[in-house]
Amino acid sequence: MATRRIRKGDEVVVLAGRNRGQRGRVLEVDAERGRVVVEGINVVKRHTRPNPQKGTSGGIIESEASVHVSNVALFNPITGKGDRIGIRTMEDGRKVRYFKSTDEVVDI
Repeated sequence: MATRRIRKGDEVVVLAGRNRGQRGRVLEVDAERGRVVVEGINVVKRHTRPNPQKGTSGGIIESEASVHVSNVALFNPITGKGDRIGIRTMEDGRKVRYFKSTDEVVDI
């Protein structure tokens, strides 16, 4: 498994777009397209028609759309801001992520 800089469950800060500065938890990662879905960020409305055969009711459905991974940064609790991530190999051979500003390891 390749080490990803942003993973599911991480708390991230949005760097660009209409949700700039907001924080949220990563719900989904699409590594192939380089996109992430963040909770409460990039919320879009979709008007759906009711379908009795499928049992769905119509109306306006709000859901989170994906954001490009370059537009989010991992939240650093020490500095209180978004931070860049590096990948380092430990002595025992496992790869861990670390914050570039504080040199603090993210994964234990």
